Amino acid sequence: MTISHTTFGALPAVRICAADGAEAIVTLYGAHLISWKTGDGRQRLFCSAKSALDGSRAIRGGVPVIFPQFAERGTGMRHGFARVSTWRLAASDKASAAATFELANADLAQGWPHGFRLALTVSLEGDALSLSLDVTNTGSDAFAFSSALHTYFLVDELKDARIAGVQHGDLQIEDKLDQIYRAIGGAMALKQPSGVLALTQAGFRDAVVWNPGALDTAALADMEDDDYLRFVCIEPALIEPATLAPGAAWHGTHRISAGV
Repeated sequence: MTISHTTFGALPAVRICAADGAEAIVTLYGAHLISWKTGDGRQRLFCSAKSALDGSRAIRGGVPVIFPQFAERGTGMRHGFARVSTWRLAASDKASAAATFELANADLAQGWPHGFRLALTVSLEGDALSLSLDVTNTGSDAFAFSSALHTYFLVDELKDARIAGVQHGDLQIEDKLDQIYRAIGGAMALKQPSGVLALTQAGFRDAVVWNPGALDTAALADMEDDDYLRFVCIEPALIEPATLAPGAAWHGTHRISAGV
């Protein structure tokens, strides 16, 4: 097992490699998980070939970290500043194929009016990937935040993909979909003829399923017109803001397990 520094596009990144050949690459820009391959060498995440990989704008694909607001549900930047900030590698553990990335007030070009620390831990365990996000209030006043791990899953064919666990019966996406599913209590799954990804989450109360469909994709400069056919976003989310008192912390997890 190895943890090494590399680049992805023009971005400094960290590569995590497990003994079975599984690999994850995380850019320091956004602590953005941009690639995850299981031990069989299969890529599990979508990343647009037209995405800027130079730090000029948010990356289109992988797993953006959404904090401290979701979409336009607040007065700040859409989806928050975490995904466009430069994080630092805070810790790594070769024995468990894990790395932790941190972001705090001092790391921001323009400060946020609350003391905070974010820690994202990415770990590989066989054919499973675990992401954990910790939010700590390091300041003297309470603050409210929302969060999500906006995961772009690569699919063979959108028409053949099914999502279990968000509604009664499997969900099939035929065109544009942007839906919040509240109070997700059990496990979810992304089913394809080529295999199943089992999804579990904790701390994140909700789930969001998103695909821009043909018209919206064509209007996006950082996607090919037919890219919507190659991915679906299933993201653990905390839509309604949680409030942290000074010194308090919140913990959320997202685990993805590959099966046949």
